[in-house]
Amino acid sequence: MLLNTVTAALACLSLPVVGAHATGLKSRRDCKQLSLPELAMREILSQGSPVFGHYQSVKSNTSEWMKAHPDSTLLVHMNIPGAHDAQTWNYSQATREQLLHINEIGGKIPRSSDTYRCQERSVVDMLNAGVRAFDLRYAFDVTNSVLVFWHGPALVSQTATLADTMFGFYKWLDDHPSEALLLSFQYEGGTTKYAANDATVQRALYDILTSRAAKKYILQTKDSFGTLGEARGKITLIRRFTMDRLDASYEASLPGVHFSPSDWTDNGQDITLVYNREKNGTAHIEDYYEPEAPKDSTPSYNIGLKYNATTANILRATSDAFPNDLFWSFASSRNIDMDPPLTPRIMALGNGTVTPSGGVNQQLLPFLQGLKGKRVGIVMVDFENAPGNLIDTILSL
Repeated sequence: MLLNTVTAALACLSLPVVGAHATGLKSRRDCKQLSLPELAMREILSQGSPVFGHYQSVKSNTSEWMKAHPDSTLLVHMNIPGAHDAQTWNYSQATREQLLHINEIGGKIPRSSDTYRCQERSVVDMLNAGVRAFDLRYAFDVTNSVLVFWHGPALVSQTATLADTMFGFYKWLDDHPSEALLLSFQYEGGTTKYAANDATVQRALYDILTSRAAKKYILQTKDSFGTLGEARGKITLIRRFTMDRLDASYEASLPGVHFSPSDWTDNGQDITLVYNREKNGTAHIEDYYEPEAPKDSTPSYNIGLKYNATTANILRATSDAFPNDLFWSFASSRNIDMDPPLTPRIMALGNGTVTPSGGVNQQLLPFLQGLKGKRVGIVMVDFENAPGNLIDTILSL
């Protein structure tokens, strides 16, 4: 990747139009005014843009909202907006059609793009809007050689790699050093026919997360959520994966907080997970992503089941029962086996007159507005930009 990046940067200096366009610059004159590292960074950001989005630095109340909180604030006491399956914002029917032949070769044909798309704004736009926790799903590309992003059999991009996308987060933190990010990584199964979470995949992930750049930006603590001051300008890595195909030394040397997949109850409404046994570090998680509803139940009924599960966990967070535990609620869901399927969009935003009270997001808004001054923890949502004041509401609690 580095060789290609430097080659593209040098091309910018030598080619009149094509090279300049490759780096996102308007002319050779613009190109010549930048150093080689600057050109290389532009190329990397361009390569990662199908997942990270087109980079822009914004200074606003939402892009730097953590400035208002003292360094001594514990992360587990903060209200942090999050985006579930953040990488899917750019997945569309057009993307599906362009990449469908890849999945057919692998023996998997995705459903409609609406089944897999969970966001509308790019990752960088979500960052600038105040989102600080990101759920990201990775696996090898169709050549089984480089890590890219998926949602089930839906390949988000064949060209935007995990490594390139990480540089988008690094660059954004350089421009917003007051902020702290939480990145949750999870291996995505069910991608291509011969895909497996084997030693090669795990070593590739390890190399990305322990590179020289990663060590600069990823907080090098282990199984602990500390203070905001410690986390500013850094990424707190949430490891929803294991290195079980590698020597134990790989797992032991990784930073971040380990949430073992084997301890994460599938479709759980009230998951209690101990991530640090020595210090009794405990998380209370709601991840009821598929309501257990009768096949003939209405969309409103399914939305109600999901809303009840999410708000129950948020209410636990507001209580004094577990003052220093982490609370993590996923307001995201779908139920694609219904007829017609309930996509993430329908569950989050409703479907017009069929769901007169709206989706989970609309119903969550007044509930959250009634919790002023309370801790709600990390709240992950689908389509975080609707209603328009949802993220602002979490930040104002």
